[in-house]
Formats: sequence, structure tokens, C-alpha cells
Amino acid sequence: MQDISILFNLIIILLMLFNTYVFQIGLVAILLERFRALLMLSALYLTFSIILHSWLMNLRWLNTNRFIWTDGLQVLFVVQRAGSVLYYYFYKRTSEYLGDPRLYEDSPWLREVFVRARQ
Repeated sequence: MQDISILFNLIIILLMLFNTYVFQIGLVAILLERFRALLMLSALYLTFSIILHSWLMNLRWLNTNRFIWTDGLQVLFVVQRAGSVLYYYFYKRTSEYLGDPRLYEDSPWLREVFVRARQ
């Protein structure tokens, strides 16, 4: 369920990016530059989560009578949980930034960026 939720969160962020005026006028590079950290962290966090959950399910499926916790699994668990802190921070920051009205209407800031992009 967590992996599916992370995937849906990524889809929602992408849909919100596609609905901006900046995307609609073709300045996709600006959006990707600004939200690169979130997109990369989302992909990494989803990958770590899928690997961790698959590994845990595989170990528990093979031996249901014992609790198995290997060193590699513990390292992956710590990395995944540390990544989750960054993921949720950047996700929250991105959702707040996507509420900026300058992304949804024509503005002097956007015109200046558009002129710089054309040069």
C-alpha cells in the first residue's frame, strides 16, 4: 500500500506541474530545474521502498516461524527511512510552492524567464 501511495503522490505532483501556465507555454525546463530534487528523491524513495518491502516479504514468506533481520536489510531500512524524511520535506515544500499564483498566470517574472530561455 505504501508503494502505491508513493506512486500516486508522484502522479499527483506531475499532474499539478502539467496544469501550470509555465508548462502550458512550453517552459518545461524551468519546472524540471525547479522540481528536480523532488522528482529524483521520489524515484529513489519509491525504489528503496519497493526493494525493502520485497526483501522483507521474501524473508518472511520463506520462514514464517522466525523473525529474520539481516545486516543488509537493516542498512536498507535505515537508508529508506532517512530518505523518507527528505522525501516528505521536499513533497511538502513543492506542494506549497505549487500554490504560488505566478505559476498559473502571465507575470513579469515569467516574461523575463521566457526571454532568457529564448536567447
